Amino acid sequence: MNQIIKDFSDYAWGLPLVILLIGGGFYLLILSKFLPFRFLGHAIQVLRGKFDNPDDSGEISHFKALTTALSSTIGMGNIAGVAVAISVGGPGAMFWMWVSAIVGMSTKFFTCTLAVMYRGKDSAGELQGGPMYFITEGLGKSWKPLAIMFSIFGMIGALPVVNVNQLTQAINDIVLIPNGVEVGLKSNLVLAFVLVAATSIIILGGLKRISNAASKMVPSMVLLYFVLVLFILISNYEMLPKYFLMIFTDAFSAENFKGEPFLGGVLGALILLGIRRGAFSNEAGIGTAPMAHGAAKTNEPIREGLVAMLGPAIDTLVVCTLTALAILVTGVWETTSDNGVSLTASAFSHTMPIYGNYLLMICVLIFSVSSLFSYSYYGTKCMAFLIGADKKYFYNYIYIISIVLAATTPFSMMLNLIDGVFALMAIPTMLATLILAPKVVKEIKAYKSRMNL
Repeated sequence: MNQIIKDFSDYAWGLPLVILLIGGGFYLLILSKFLPFRFLGHAIQVLRGKFDNPDDSGEISHFKALTTALSSTIGMGNIAGVAVAISVGGPGAMFWMWVSAIVGMSTKFFTCTLAVMYRGKDSAGELQGGPMYFITEGLGKSWKPLAIMFSIFGMIGALPVVNVNQLTQAINDIVLIPNGVEVGLKSNLVLAFVLVAATSIIILGGLKRISNAASKMVPSMVLLYFVLVLFILISNYEMLPKYFLMIFTDAFSAENFKGEPFLGGVLGALILLGIRRGAFSNEAGIGTAPMAHGAAKTNEPIREGLVAMLGPAIDTLVVCTLTALAILVTGVWETTSDNGVSLTASAFSHTMPIYGNYLLMICVLIFSVSSLFSYSYYGTKCMAFLIGADKKYFYNYIYIISIVLAATTPFSMMLNLIDGVFALMAIPTMLATLILAPKVVKEIKAYKSRMNL
């Protein structure tokens, strides 16, 4: 089973998808005349609520939309995903994650602008946003098979299997094993049932409860993680210039790459690895974030796109870079055979021997649990599109069962499953975005003249 899922993931992440994600993102960047970078200041003003209007249509504020989207993207992708990238690809993998984030900012701007431009109504008459709606509303009913494809894979992609798997691994490695507790199927099941109980309370309360929980948890967890990693970097400051430079040099020499070649070379494989881990981390072009941003309380699609594009910057350029540097400067990427969250834990315990692991455990717990809430919302939206809003709650039961499954299966299997499904979600999202991109450019011009920018 593990091998079948790995083959499926490798096949899905072939050259066509890389061209679609990165090539498509570059095309959008040029088409918008580098808008994500020119309008950064304006985006921050929007995020701070300067233009909020309580009478606008939608459910949640710009800030809550961003934190709901970020609570799913700032998660195990930043702690476990980066560790996987470095353990396989070495320091150079981080450079290609940066490339994916810079390109991803323009992709996210376009997809989330479209999510507000072409909101559709579900079977209960509620206004909804997301790739399945901008495909049917923007491209017409004849494109519905593409929207159905997104929704089917979206339901699988929204399962919290990587988060739960890595949270279980973290609790085992950091809390249980050092304290002499025997870990195995029994202890993993106990952890799974505790998570099921916590998740059920929040997710059965709907989007308002999810966004309230996320808007409180996300800023504080990013701040705590930021402080801890800065402490590691300051403690190992003499190593910092060497490894920061190595991210750039290794990106093109691929000297530390340990995986299988791609397109006949290790450099191609390193680029692919960085893009895969970047996509897993910031989800630009995958289509999950537009579902959260599509619910934002705004009648200005461009504004929501500008807020959304801050996501990859915060997620990959800041949080992932911090994790990568912590793993590199402590040297644990060369001295241990750990992978995923265990490798990041090694970096923390290297600099903070007694309490480092436990502080990381708090971050991992909040990262994982906040992601659990957001993903359930994405999955119910996909199910509502497929079989009707009155039946969307069935998804929560599938979701809860998957928590038990994820806590008792190998990490590589869960990571490959989500990687592969994300690839299949990106196809309809990116195709529709590239076709509808000229409409967004037209909207940018209209917005600029309305706002005198």
